[in-house]
Amino acid sequence: MKHTIKRNALVAAVLLAGTGSVWAAKDVVIAVASNFTTLDPYDANDTLSQAVAKSLYQGPFGFDKDMKRVNVLADSYEVSKDGLTYTVKLHPGVKFHDGTQLNAEAVKINLDRASNPDNHLKRYNLFKMIDKTEVVDANRVKIMLKAPFSAFINNLAHPAAAIISPAALAQYRKDIGFHPVGTGPYQFVTWNQTEFVKVKKFDGYWKPGLPKLNSITWRPVVDSNTRAAMLQTGEATFAFPIPYEQAMVLAGNPKLDVMTAPSIQQRYISLNVTQKPFDNLKVRQALNYAINKTALIKVAFSGYAVPAEGPVPPTIDFAARYQPWPYDPSKVRELLKEAGYPNGFTSTLWSSHNHSTAQKLLQFVQQQLAQVGVKVTVTAMDAGQRAAQVKSVGVKDTGVRMFYTGWSASTGEADWALSPLFASQAAPPKQFNTAFYSNPQVDDDLGAALATTDRAEKQKFYQDAKDRIWADAPWIFLTTERLLSASSKQLSGYYVMPDMSFNFDHADLQ
Repeated sequence: MKHTIKRNALVAAVLLAGTGSVWAAKDVVIAVASNFTTLDPYDANDTLSQAVAKSLYQGPFGFDKDMKRVNVLADSYEVSKDGLTYTVKLHPGVKFHDGTQLNAEAVKINLDRASNPDNHLKRYNLFKMIDKTEVVDANRVKIMLKAPFSAFINNLAHPAAAIISPAALAQYRKDIGFHPVGTGPYQFVTWNQTEFVKVKKFDGYWKPGLPKLNSITWRPVVDSNTRAAMLQTGEATFAFPIPYEQAMVLAGNPKLDVMTAPSIQQRYISLNVTQKPFDNLKVRQALNYAINKTALIKVAFSGYAVPAEGPVPPTIDFAARYQPWPYDPSKVRELLKEAGYPNGFTSTLWSSHNHSTAQKLLQFVQQQLAQVGVKVTVTAMDAGQRAAQVKSVGVKDTGVRMFYTGWSASTGEADWALSPLFASQAAPPKQFNTAFYSNPQVDDDLGAALATTDRAEKQKFYQDAKDRIWADAPWIFLTTERLLSASSKQLSGYYVMPDMSFNFDHADLQ
């Protein structure tokens, strides 16, 4: 009881701080699944930190609720015929929270910072193709690339491509992640690193009539059931994600809305194709036939997912739907026998997650594989273990293992859904090809797709790459999740985006 009182008092104090009474003002509390790493979008690898930063920051472009690219700080752009130069025209009259003017020089300063490898920013890979950026005039900036990269505008729509106040960058430098200053609808108030991030309405916002909320308090609540309980008691206005098993309970509360939305969150198990037994295509095929995806979705996701229909989720541009790998234990045994493993084999299954859904999934996969003679030892890794044993380890030092994780291609374009995961040069520690998969034709396809601005040509190259990846089976292709969130019925005008971030630009509280 004392712990509950203490928590309630903290929430009340947060709500009452800065904007008056919670009952008089439009203040909301948003319960999210984990803590925030930084409020510097260029240095955040996690979607949640970038989702919070989006209330403070904007980039030249962004995405709508269907992951379709839209103009934000930019009104238009042009591309040179050779695909090397992008000229972006900015929306005039926009100001940062500190009162300085958004202009081409501000964009140049941010892109120069992002594309400089010496800054060691985590999102450098999204900007490494930039050769130089030049100011054309106050509202036009010219960005020159080292080589054609036809997905570049989508990179500028990624949440990382925020435009930070140059004055704030000059003042805070490497500490900008603790002192965010952008052009977004809300401005920074405070960040208690263990408890909450608070933002408030920016009165000088460039879009008339927005925002409608007075403040947002983002509160990390690791335990899924606690997030759900906070909605029931009114301590939280919105919570994401909601544990799937709580959906029916919350839906029965007349004061709450429970929402589902499509996602681009792909769940998979990568297979280390450089070492036995995963160097054998028949073994990899067998493992894809070994998992009953329909049953997995019921057990681990309470039905809030669909079987993976390709290497790229359907919402991503240039995606294509494939027939999911069917569940066929007899085919598994046949393939394992042909591969020289008639009695199966043993291996390790690492996981980048240890929440309740992941635990259910891992247990289910372990049981399914055991039924066909494949015995795996499961290890759920924390952030430090992932960094030390997966993300920072090259092919010569990595262990023989399977690795359960997920990927959300937040540029909305097929390149970011394929290249970081399947290109030969994307193996750790450079990027996230944890299967150490290498197919020269796939590499050629991905390169050719970026070199052309012809949409039909891009489609052809991406299709060939996807066909080969699906056939080579460097992963056990599992599911694409549905996103489950819940809120007070008094909250409106917001949505959860397919990349698992949020949009509260038009949110209102009745």
